Amino acid sequence: MKYRFTFMLMIACFLSLNLYSQKKELTYYLPDINYDKKITTPEQFLGYQIGEWHISHDQQLAYLRMLAEQSPRITLTEYARSYENRPLVYLTITSEKNHRDMELIKGEHKKLSDPSASAEVDISKQPIIVYQGYSVHGNEASGGNAAPLVAYYLAAGKGREVENLLEGAVILLDPCYNPDGFHRFSSWTNMHKNKAITADPSDREYNEVWPGGRTNHYWFDLNRDWLPVQHPESQGRIRVFQEWHPNILTDHHEMSTNATFFFQPGVATRTHPLTPQEAMDLTAEIGNFHASALESIGSLYFTNERYDDYYYGKGSTYPDVNGSIGILFEQASSRGKAQESENGILEFSFTVRNQVVTSLSTQKAAMTLKEKLLEYRRNFYSKSLEEATSYTRKGFVFGESHDASRLNHFLELLRRHEINVHKLNSPLTVAGIEFKSNDSYIVPLEQPKFKLIRAIFERNLSFQDSLFYDVSAWTLPLAFNLNYAPLDRREYDPVLLGPPVEGIPQIISGETPDYSAYAYLFEWDSYYAPKALFYILKNGLRAKVATKELIAEGKRYARGTIMIPVEGQNKSPDEIFQMMQLAARATGTTIYDIDGGLTPEGPDIGSSYLRPLKQPEILIMAGEGVTGYDAGENWFILDQRYEIPVTLREPIDIRRTDLSRYNVIIMPDGSYNTLEENEVAQLKEWVQNGGTLIGMKRAVNWLNRNKIGTVNLKNQSIEEDQLGRRPYGQLEQDNGAQQIGGAIFQTLLDLSHPLGYGYRKSELPVLRKGNTFLEVAKNPYATPLVYSQNPLLSGYISDKNAALIESSASIVVSGEGQGRIIYMADNPNFRAFFYGTSKLFANAIFFGHIIDGQSIER
Repeated sequence: MKYRFTFMLMIACFLSLNLYSQKKELTYYLPDINYDKKITTPEQFLGYQIGEWHISHDQQLAYLRMLAEQSPRITLTEYARSYENRPLVYLTITSEKNHRDMELIKGEHKKLSDPSASAEVDISKQPIIVYQGYSVHGNEASGGNAAPLVAYYLAAGKGREVENLLEGAVILLDPCYNPDGFHRFSSWTNMHKNKAITADPSDREYNEVWPGGRTNHYWFDLNRDWLPVQHPESQGRIRVFQEWHPNILTDHHEMSTNATFFFQPGVATRTHPLTPQEAMDLTAEIGNFHASALESIGSLYFTNERYDDYYYGKGSTYPDVNGSIGILFEQASSRGKAQESENGILEFSFTVRNQVVTSLSTQKAAMTLKEKLLEYRRNFYSKSLEEATSYTRKGFVFGESHDASRLNHFLELLRRHEINVHKLNSPLTVAGIEFKSNDSYIVPLEQPKFKLIRAIFERNLSFQDSLFYDVSAWTLPLAFNLNYAPLDRREYDPVLLGPPVEGIPQIISGETPDYSAYAYLFEWDSYYAPKALFYILKNGLRAKVATKELIAEGKRYARGTIMIPVEGQNKSPDEIFQMMQLAARATGTTIYDIDGGLTPEGPDIGSSYLRPLKQPEILIMAGEGVTGYDAGENWFILDQRYEIPVTLREPIDIRRTDLSRYNVIIMPDGSYNTLEENEVAQLKEWVQNGGTLIGMKRAVNWLNRNKIGTVNLKNQSIEEDQLGRRPYGQLEQDNGAQQIGGAIFQTLLDLSHPLGYGYRKSELPVLRKGNTFLEVAKNPYATPLVYSQNPLLSGYISDKNAALIESSASIVVSGEGQGRIIYMADNPNFRAFFYGTSKLFANAIFFGHIIDGQSIER
């Protein structure tokens, strides 16, 4: 009997797993209606039904191109290219008549965002615009696999319901927000798929290697880039969003395997206060359609928990501050063909089906609530303008006198969001800050983007909740380290508004020098000065950095000024002149020519206070045990912004690496659990021989544990009697409140220290994400950056963490032998939009080796 039972169980498992390898019919995913037989199905094109394999990006794109050729309901538009040169496209799907009238439709729809013209729009005759986007996280693949099915339904579906939809709506279908990550993941899961399907979660198919397919080429989370718009994928998408002004935008994701399905609204207390309550009410009303659709196929779901609507840099929240309704979908992920879960075997085809069903329920909701959603958009902007009129603040002024590139990038960001910006017409002093008309701008609040402007410029220190799904602060002028100030009624005057900034600002060219037979100088203020310096060093020229202020030919030069002598180089004076001109034009860095070395004040040009520099040879640890986001941010800054080649090396492979070919090693945030005693000794020896080791966030903890250099961490423990007795139900809230998920703090920078070169103000806002707290070094010169007293500028921090961070160290410099170890409690390259702190990173790379040995912690 026992053997018979075992045999029957084996047969049942075999039959069960066999079911997973069976293909699904088209009607498993789509309504059982008539379809135009002239339109090719996904299965006919691919040679397999969606759900059997993970569609790759090139397959997806090729199928959608074919649909656009076959169906008069569809046009395909390429709106960007990824870093790996993959096209990002969207389909415009609507009736043939609407296609013919598209410019009129877009023009009338855009009027709804203009309070001066919106009243004249007859919304009863206006189609609704629905933007449906999929798989911004490449390994959350059910969305990107659902997209071709949704497109086919709209292209080939027959019947009154489909026809009414196409007449009353314009569907913008963005099949893959992140083609690089999506392609990476499809390759992984397809190459590990078994013919005899295994659902074992331990199988390699369900466990990607580092960095996985979630992120883009540089390992950025593109679902945090809707507001910063630092990447081509996001820049193109925001351009499409601002062109079409959709009424609904959906963002299809995946979550942990043991979950079910989530749709918004999320946690009510974690909604940004600038989001109107009506938006949340409409989200809930639309949610009723999702609930009904999911229940009709027996799918479990949840709402109003776990996810929030706070950070406006996400796809489901950016629309909320732009008069649209953003909706997040989260499907439990199979991460492969079929995986065991708490809810039974989770099949990939089932996850795709849920994404298809909620895509169609969104379209149904849009049609049912069409006039209400169109009216909401009209009211959003008219009410925003009314609020702006009565708001105590009337605008924001900002400027930057020493770094035109950083200022220009901030202008670029504002204009990508179609925010109206004007040159400052006349000098202005606000709160003791002087704004000059030649390098300052003003953003009036009385414009349709009132709420978005507030989201970008204002600080927030008051919160309903202490838990955040992402950062609690992103105040962008602080991130760019710009001088800025709000203007109240007394300070604001319309005459301050100079000419408007038109279009997207282009890269600024620096002033080029005249010919010199002696030397060239450039200051370190420009954001792209490191790019200029590397170009010079890479071409074999010698360069030095001034460690004291100097005056040459009537101009005062700050510490950090770079000097390139003409004599003694391996290039002729004419060649050097051409290189200086090219460097200035390409990097926005102004380069000056000087004809002599005698200075009236400060060191002469030949002084030993000008220290020789080395060309950086950089290794970044990137792999298992390293946080991919942080590694990618460091890589991106060096590769894309500074055009400095780097070597990316797995920590576990350090033992097989000749470190002597590098003079800088960067350890981004991570556990470094693959490094052992041999690698510790190897790194120590490399530092002693003169290397510069830069450790960030949790890498500092690892360096401290392994006694590489000297740094002291703050004690974070709490005595048990301090906690007292707490309700069990508060555990999640209590733990979450102690995590610093992203807030902005004031630090104080030693401008005389090599790590402070290129800065003009000692006050420097930094982004803190994480709980590494450093003690100030015992050596009084070894802590160039410290947190101020009461340092919180914007965002949430618990009382316990506020006490820990106050007056703590942000950067400590130590050393062993001839080398230097630079410990950074924070990541200065956070998401590539913290332009204000990137110079700390560049300084550590270029100037770490010149830091005086007497100033370091030992």
